[in-house]
Amino acid sequence: MKFFNIQVPEQAIGTILQTKIDLKTKPPGALGKLESLAKQIGTIQQSLSPVLTQATVVVFAGDHGLVQEGITPYPQEVTYQMVMNFLNDGAAINVFARQNGLKVKVVDAGVNHDFGNTKNLLNYKVNKGTRNCLKETAMTIDELAECIKKGAVIVNELYKTGCNCIAFGEMGIGNTSSASLLMHYFTGIDLATCTGRGTGLDDAGLNKKIGILQEVVTHHGNLDSWEKIMQAFSGYEIAMMTGAMLQAAENKMVILLDGFIASTAYLAAFKLYPEIENYIIACHQSDEKGHRLLLEYLSLSPLLNLAMRLGEGTGAAVAYPLVSAAVNFLNEMASFESAGISNKE
Repeated sequence: MKFFNIQVPEQAIGTILQTKIDLKTKPPGALGKLESLAKQIGTIQQSLSPVLTQATVVVFAGDHGLVQEGITPYPQEVTYQMVMNFLNDGAAINVFARQNGLKVKVVDAGVNHDFGNTKNLLNYKVNKGTRNCLKETAMTIDELAECIKKGAVIVNELYKTGCNCIAFGEMGIGNTSSASLLMHYFTGIDLATCTGRGTGLDDAGLNKKIGILQEVVTHHGNLDSWEKIMQAFSGYEIAMMTGAMLQAAENKMVILLDGFIASTAYLAAFKLYPEIENYIIACHQSDEKGHRLLLEYLSLSPLLNLAMRLGEGTGAAVAYPLVSAAVNFLNEMASFESAGISNKE
């Protein structure tokens, strides 16, 4: 399922960017990860003076049929209720995005609710929630393709408005189960190791969740293709996010990676197009159990570790000022020459 043309950015400019960074009024390497961020963003944009414009968080929402098996203490209705909370500017992502100058867009990828013509909601609904993957595949091959294509359309619409920096969040009761299954199948890491407490399960609830997911694995057995794995376990919001990330990389946008769910969408994207790694900034390490191992598998070093595990794109929104700081020091900090300061011998 390949629709995209993702290019590795030309690397020659990296040497010039590194020289510019090293000649700032500081010891070499003194700004740590901010220096590598500045170099990465400059390389993505092929510019010695990169800019971040119209930075946006896109929150994808979708429901999961597997919740019928009791994998979460929250009812499925919470998904659409939280969508309304996003639209009413009442959620954590709204607070952090507003604080840090990011826009928020909310997408109905597959919520089990009829929103009608709800203002400001982007309606890309594929179906009213996925099927119960304990009994059948979560989605059809046509639905998977629809998700990938719709994710691409959403990003292209934002790109046309001047957005060159994008973050992806999600909402979907049950989606940590979907993400754990995807991580297990794509990485080969033990299922129990991939599975965390999600919305706050106690020990008994977590053990029940792991048991149900093991039954799901037994039902589906070995799956020998990317498409079969995604069909079997993905949520509509995760698959649509995967398509969105791939299109953002094709558009040479800076991609801010959020937590565990978003990282499994990136994992799926990376399995198809490894070149996407050039455009990704890992914003934080979620406290959801599998996320640290997933970041290690993907060779990503997160900017923050605040023991957050909310999703919604909140980790990306909280980290965005650090990304801005990297661009700003590159563009605004004096060099030894311009400041008239002696450099080291």
